[in-house]
Amino acid sequence: MGCSLSFMNIEINQQNQEDQQRVAIFKALADDNRLRIIRVLYQAQREMTCGEVGAQLNISKSTVSYHFKALRLVGLTNTRREAQTKYLSLQRATFDHFLPGFLDSL
Repeated sequence: MGCSLSFMNIEINQQNQEDQQRVAIFKALADDNRLRIIRVLYQAQREMTCGEVGAQLNISKSTVSYHFKALRLVGLTNTRREAQTKYLSLQRATFDHFLPGFLDSL
């Protein structure tokens, strides 16, 4: 009995952690610039620089970088740095797990 109770506690704890992740994801997506960044990256189907994303959305590179950090912190995007350039891409596994079908709706 104690073993199954322990297993239930682990499952509940995992659900709580995933729920907290969902809350953080929805907060990050509750900004039109961030949604637009996600859309641009999804449509491009490749890594893009902050400058490329900013040019497409007509917003500054620093604004893109600010929003991209919020998206990265909740696991929706990746950043790869090469010298002075940051390359941005979507973290597909997070979308697939927490928001299946979301990208196709953009």
